Amino acid sequence: MRAADVARQREQRYRARKRVNHVALALSLAAMAFGVFWLVWILWETVHLGIGGLTWATLSQMTPAPNDEGGLANAIYGSVLMVLLATCVATPIGILAGIYLVEYDPKGWLGATTRFVNDILLSAPSIVIGLFIYSVVVARYKQFSGWAGMLSLALIVVPVVIRTTENMLLLVPAGLREAAYALGAPKWRVISSITLRAARAGVVTGVLLAVARISGETAPLLFTALNNQFWTSDLSQPMASLPVTIFKFAMSPYENWQQLAWTGVFLITAAVLGLNILARVLTRAKT
Repeated sequence: MRAADVARQREQRYRARKRVNHVALALSLAAMAFGVFWLVWILWETVHLGIGGLTWATLSQMTPAPNDEGGLANAIYGSVLMVLLATCVATPIGILAGIYLVEYDPKGWLGATTRFVNDILLSAPSIVIGLFIYSVVVARYKQFSGWAGMLSLALIVVPVVIRTTENMLLLVPAGLREAAYALGAPKWRVISSITLRAARAGVVTGVLLAVARISGETAPLLFTALNNQFWTSDLSQPMASLPVTIFKFAMSPYENWQQLAWTGVFLITAAVLGLNILARVLTRAKT
């Protein structure tokens, strides 16, 4: 075969690859534009309809009766309390389980079983978790409560933290562990001072993403904490939460409730967006 023919074939293959590249790039940009369009529309509607109701009364008064003045203070307090407690309960469990999977049982049958169960929990709909806590806690004690709502949210946090901790610890170079062992450091010291410190930003990012996920969960709280129109700090009683209040007010025919629902949507969206941005900043600062 002559050199001219070889050069011609190479040129044809190059042009074909270039056409495929242009098509793939166009499809990727179209998919990105499609997603960004809906995101911007949702954010615009949320800000446009919700920020107008953001007043001091909204943050300081309790949920009102129909066609009456009020706010979302009890719902905000209930959401913050249950999310905070769920995070405090689930985070140590998730981190310790992730450490066990990487450092103590990376290939054993218990580790494999834990990963399998964790994958199921990650993909389980939140309403299933809510029904589970309802049958185990609420139905047994015949009482909706903030404790039950906290447990349902904690079950959502645990698998996210486990997966994130495991993935972040796997990224730590084995040489760091070997160097610490060579200096005579015990295993617990290597884990606490070397591997966890190296993966700290990723683990914190996973916790923040888990918090962002449970901040807007409605179904588990409908079956566990239910709702409360009044301010309460008693976790053994039904407790208000922002997602359930939004669900209740958005479906009502009363204008003041609908406005409060949009304001609640704006507050949750701003909180979740802020947590996601913080997680990105932590990850970028580490890399």
